[in-house]
Amino acid sequence: MATEGNLQAPTRHAIDWKNPDFYNEEAALHEMERIFDICHGCRRCVSLCGAFPTLFDLVDESKTGEVDGVDKKDYMKVVDQCYMCDLCYMTKCPYVPPHEFNLDFPHTMLRAKAIKFKKGEVGAGERFLSSTDVHGQFAGIPIVVQVANAVNKTRPARAVMQKVLGVDKNAWLPDLATKKFRSGAPEAPPHAVKDGAKTPGKVVIYSTCYINYNEPGIGHDLLKVLDHNEVPYVLVEKEKCCGMPKLELGDLPSVNASKEANIPVLVKYAKEGYAILSAVPSCTLMFKQELPLMYPDDAEVQLVKAHMWDPFEYLMARKRDGLLKTEFPTPLGKISYQIPCHGRVQNIGKKTEEMLKMVPGTSVHTHERCSGHAGTFGVKVPYHQQAMKIGKPLFKAMASHKDGGLPDVISSDCPLGGHHIAQGFEVNSLGAPPQKHPLTLIRTAYGLK
Repeated sequence: MATEGNLQAPTRHAIDWKNPDFYNEEAALHEMERIFDICHGCRRCVSLCGAFPTLFDLVDESKTGEVDGVDKKDYMKVVDQCYMCDLCYMTKCPYVPPHEFNLDFPHTMLRAKAIKFKKGEVGAGERFLSSTDVHGQFAGIPIVVQVANAVNKTRPARAVMQKVLGVDKNAWLPDLATKKFRSGAPEAPPHAVKDGAKTPGKVVIYSTCYINYNEPGIGHDLLKVLDHNEVPYVLVEKEKCCGMPKLELGDLPSVNASKEANIPVLVKYAKEGYAILSAVPSCTLMFKQELPLMYPDDAEVQLVKAHMWDPFEYLMARKRDGLLKTEFPTPLGKISYQIPCHGRVQNIGKKTEEMLKMVPGTSVHTHERCSGHAGTFGVKVPYHQQAMKIGKPLFKAMASHKDGGLPDVISSDCPLGGHHIAQGFEVNSLGAPPQKHPLTLIRTAYGLK
């Protein structure tokens, strides 16, 4: 019996990307037409991103006013707007499995992106932008880093990057770190392993490209918080990009290459009983969701999934085990905090908010709207201004703290999203409160230097 909407929790089907029919363009277009017709009849997701307004405009401007009036050549206009935040699937759509309509918008868009990539229709600039390990290799090299960072801030260099790489000259870009996180991280003091009912008592850190190459301070703050709570830690012996930037591009062979490099290393730690922590939500989600869906029968991928944690998910579980220190001598004031999309869809709850609210003299105003940055989407020429537009309601909301006036600090678990929000404050003349990662705030609250 058909039901309107869905009252059950969403379930996910495996991504059948190794099946040759996955790349059958005619079959993919047929599935997109089916899904677009359902979306057109619902329109609940219109406010999430540019994909849905683009689709609905195409339908409304067609001769029939229905999906059958839209030229299939225009379907890619919808696909290109999807940055796979997954919010439509996890928070909005009433027709996801187990509903009989079996609607999976993000992974249908992934299929279309994979076909586009396989046809050679993705430019060199986009491929380079998604190759985080390639442009990160210059981090930590004396003089080279300083020169690269200085040059990247000049107008001529940004004009060249816009022309060659498609990077909008006005988009915020991160600096390269003068010292990589992995080469500068101190060894953990010899704390005893204290397993809890909910948590392993030892941690291994998967650095992520961004923290290793661009903002190592976030990683050091995590290590200080773990050390303060007497949790022994090590860094993953070696690591490669998680593959999320390549997934968003539809470059599934490169995703596979990252998986083949990372999983054999990570699974050793999982078998030894470590909690694996990743401080970038997109990277955590890659191991918790996307790779397990791409490799549903790979026991090692599934084991890594079971041992992968968001840092605040782990810390709050340690609290429930009675193993987290809860004395915070330094108040943090008024915080406007954004839960990033790839944090929300992990189904872990508001763990960062929970911990920040434990700090005396701290008022947390939490926001659950997309910043618009979405990985490389927010820096590309065709989409940067749109990314700022998508994020504008969030920027304005974060600028008005629930306790009145500007917040003392703005924060997001997504480092790139946090800087995008800060740029949104500047562009929209909303004030200039400092932007700090939640791990930095907790380190400060603990009074750690």
